[in-house]
Amino acid sequence: MNMKDYETIISGRMKAARFKHSKNVAREAVRLAKKYGADVEKAELAGILHDATKETPEQEQMDLIERAGITLSDLERCSHKLWHAISGSAFVQVELGITDPDIINAIRYHTTGRAGMSLLEKVLFIADFTSAERDYDGVDLMRKAADKSLEEAMLEGISFTIADLAERRQTIAPDTFAAYNEVAAMKFAKKK
Repeated sequence: MNMKDYETIISGRMKAARFKHSKNVAREAVRLAKKYGADVEKAELAGILHDATKETPEQEQMDLIERAGITLSDLERCSHKLWHAISGSAFVQVELGITDPDIINAIRYHTTGRAGMSLLEKVLFIADFTSAERDYDGVDLMRKAADKSLEEAMLEGISFTIADLAERRQTIAPDTFAAYNEVAAMKFAKKK
């Protein structure tokens, strides 16, 4: 399949606004991939596919997750907002036949992050935060951080996520804390 084929599949699975977001994330992922040396084609593909199941009914998401052989933790099972990233990674494997673990993991961890993220995973994580249509308080700081370094942007994005979820008394994935600690430790080590 080529990018047009993937866009056709994705556009049929979501409303126009979400498809616009996916296109913007793909564009930003390409920009960041070029800037930081990630694979541009993989970045574009992960960007267009990252929200493939965001508007999919919950039962269908669970079916995809089970068909892909993914076991959810108790926290993931009760955190429905995390499902689309997990079911999205399942969808690209089960329905689209994508086997590249870097693309699969970039989609799976685009909302939570995790320790040991690949360059592509970081690119998609940041592209989702900074895509053209985003207008939340602090997006300009995120965009400036993304132009300095992926690690700066990761720290900014994960800090934003943790603060937002804590303020709303929502669960926070352990992967998010692990990603934060890893990036913060790297930054600290560079200062020494």
